[in-house]
Amino acid sequence: MADSKHRILTHACDLYLADGFDGFSMRKLARAVGVTAPALYRHFESKEDVLLEVVGEAHDELFRTLSHALGGPTPEDRFRRAGEAYLGFALANPRYFQMIHSFTEFMGLDEVPEELSRRACSVGQFWHDRVRECIEAGILKPDDPEGIGLVLWAHAYGLISLYIRGLLPLPEEAFRQVYTDSFRRIMAGLATPEYAEAMNGVHREVKPG
Repeated sequence: MADSKHRILTHACDLYLADGFDGFSMRKLARAVGVTAPALYRHFESKEDVLLEVVGEAHDELFRTLSHALGGPTPEDRFRRAGEAYLGFALANPRYFQMIHSFTEFMGLDEVPEELSRRACSVGQFWHDRVRECIEAGILKPDDPEGIGLVLWAHAYGLISLYIRGLLPLPEEAFRQVYTDSFRRIMAGLATPEYAEAMNGVHREVKPG
């Protein structure tokens, strides 16, 4: 069942991104997977059910990827690793990245179902926790962790979206550097004076002469 479900969700993601919600159908999905439409209905009640599960799985995969950042020894390192993990997830899973951030618009949902909301909130809470521990460690200025997390996520999402859509025509390594440098500049504004000065000192040391 697990392998069959993975195949169904993979093809569903491809079809949705290619044809949109209105062009997506269980019959098309069945043809892509190589089964009959009735066979799909044994796993999912409707196309909405399939697509919501795709988005849920995308959130789960993102959370698993972000969780690797918890291996960092300090709040600063965990924060940095989380930003790198988010970028890594997007570049490795561009279809999932697009699904996570576009499905409510195309499906016309007035509200997110409770189970999907829970899975999405686990990702948001992860970001808030990283910001909160950086504030407590004196790395970031005292502020609302959720507000700062939203600002940082919006910046990361916007920059990565431009790159994935081909609007930033750069080699991957060059884009990674742009991404890293942009966060360094934002962090300099959010950091405590002591930490900002330390950041500037490190940057001056590694800057080519």
